[in-house]
Amino acid sequence: MRTPAEGWLLEFDAGPVDYIEAWALQRALVAARQEARVPDVLLLLEHAPVITIGRRGRREHVLLSPDELRRRGIPVYEVERGGDVTYHGPGQLVGYPIVHLRALGEDVVRYVRLLEETVIVALAAFGIAAGRERGYPGVWVDGAKICAVGVAVKRAVTMHGLALNVATPPEAFAAINPCGLGRPVTSMAAVLGRPVALADVRRAYAAAFTQVLGIPLRATSLQALPDDVRRRAAAERVALAAAPAVAGYPAGRAPAPA
Repeated sequence: MRTPAEGWLLEFDAGPVDYIEAWALQRALVAARQEARVPDVLLLLEHAPVITIGRRGRREHVLLSPDELRRRGIPVYEVERGGDVTYHGPGQLVGYPIVHLRALGEDVVRYVRLLEETVIVALAAFGIAAGRERGYPGVWVDGAKICAVGVAVKRAVTMHGLALNVATPPEAFAAINPCGLGRPVTSMAAVLGRPVALADVRRAYAAAFTQVLGIPLRATSLQALPDDVRRRAAAERVALAAAPAVAGYPAGRAPAPA
C-alpha cells in the first residue's frame, strides 16, 4: 500500500496550452523527479489542436494531408509515449502524471490500469458508467472511446498520460483514425446531452486521481517550480522546436530525453 506523500497539482486554466510548452515541461519534471528533487506531479490542461503519433503509430492513420493540416494550423508530433495516433484540442481534459513507479513495484501495466480507473471514477461523479474493453487501452462508454491513454516511462518515472473528451467536437477526430482502431469516439457532453464545464471535470479528476493512486495533491504554479526545472523546460522547448520535420508534416520529431 502506498504511503501517502503529497504531490503537486499544476492546473492550466487560462485556455489551451501549446503542445511543445507542456511537452517540454513534462521532460523537465521527469528529470527532476528521477533525482527526487520534486514530488509526484499531475499536470491538467487543455491543448490547442495537435496530433501526436506514439511509438507504435502509423502515419497513414493521420487522414488529412500535410497541406490541409497546415491550412488548419494543426501540428503533428512523433512522441515517446505508447500507442498510435491521438488528437488533442479544445474541449478535452489532458492529464500528464509525472509519477515515480517505485510504490507500484515499477509495474507499468498496473499503472496504466490505475490510470484508466482514475477516469472511470471521475466519470462516475457525473453519472457516466464507463469501463474498459479487453485488448483496447483507454476508457469506453457503450462501445465508443471517451478517453485515450498512452504513457512513457523513463527510469521508473511516468510522462504523457490521458486525454478525456469533455466537450470535444466530434468532427475534430475526422483528422485521424483514433488510435488506429477505426472505432467511434464520444465525449461527456455527447453522453450526457448537455454542456459540461472543463473546470468541474478538472476538480473531479484530481479527486479521482488521489482516490485511486493514493497521492494527495497540493495546488502549485509554474512560478513556484524550482528554478532549475524552469530553466530545463526552457531548454527543452528550444530543442523540441528545432527538431526536424516529421515526413513533411507541420511539426517535428522529439530528440531522445535524458
